Amino acid sequence: MLRVLILTPTAFPSLTGNAITAERWRRSHEKQGLTVKVAAAQYLDAENLSKEIQDFRPDIIHGHHAFKTGKLLVTHHDTAASNGIPFVISCAGTDINHDLALHEKKKTILEVFRTARATITQSKDIALKLKDQPNGFHNRVMYVPKSLMWLGNTSFDLREAAGCEPHHILFFLPAGIRPVKGNIECLMAVNEVHKLRPSIKVVFAGPVIDPEYASLFLQMLKQHSDFACRIPAIPPEAMCTAYRGADVVLNTSFSEGFSNVLLEAMASIKPILASDIRSNRLAVCGKNGDQPCGCIFDPYNREDFVKQALKLIDDTGLRKSLGQAGLTRAEQWSKPDDEAVRLIEIYKHALA
Repeated sequence: MLRVLILTPTAFPSLTGNAITAERWRRSHEKQGLTVKVAAAQYLDAENLSKEIQDFRPDIIHGHHAFKTGKLLVTHHDTAASNGIPFVISCAGTDINHDLALHEKKKTILEVFRTARATITQSKDIALKLKDQPNGFHNRVMYVPKSLMWLGNTSFDLREAAGCEPHHILFFLPAGIRPVKGNIECLMAVNEVHKLRPSIKVVFAGPVIDPEYASLFLQMLKQHSDFACRIPAIPPEAMCTAYRGADVVLNTSFSEGFSNVLLEAMASIKPILASDIRSNRLAVCGKNGDQPCGCIFDPYNREDFVKQALKLIDDTGLRKSLGQAGLTRAEQWSKPDDEAVRLIEIYKHALA
């Protein structure tokens, strides 16, 4: 069977979305009989890449994140470092929604797409954007529906960690600390909500990704410790039970592909409050008669966040109905085995 090297910006046990996605692929691929290794691209240069390839001897490389990982692959594609191993690339939301608009990154990203044997996306919105690109790779864009895989069922009491009493309404933002995730904007918006509804609390959970931004965020967090706190790391095997303590799950990102958090919230029967960006809107509001599983807000309008948050706080029945709609949606999502089979088909087609 195939030997697949998955290169991702960060790798498990890191708690980033990229790392969790790559770990899901590793486990589901191995279940299908593949031999798989995951490596963090952030630690690799030409010499390290060559050693990874020579030691593991992959048939194909799956690079995750067109700019952060793809840049490494195209730079060394025709050198001894890659040994001529073909690669496919899966793109992140920031690749298309942000970096593709930046001149200094666009050239690299387009070169990655042209060089890769296939470009994989797990967002229908991004698939459409890529297929509209007149750059000679649109016929190699492949959409693979995302699946959800809990990595364990270890107990974690989110409410206790957040210092909640039974009457508190707990908002939960699981996200790394960096500008695109809107952690600071979320804190300031929840502060306005707290002035109107003192019974709420918010817990942020995730690693520091951008140290400068995180430093400012953590300083601000100290000033609002009466209702806000941060958990640096919830063990991946405990995320399933952690969600159970939340009343509302947040996604305040300015850019996403298709966030793992949204799937996790739906499967946990929790209502969502998410920024109104296209990928979030499609996931939360659905289409073709789907019942919404949360509320969306304008990420550039704090008053809109407050308005939507108050709706969720004040209406227990609404929270329950949105949570149930999310569970119905989650039950229809692709399963890890289905996702793996589709990815393996793409690998084999790329090799052929």
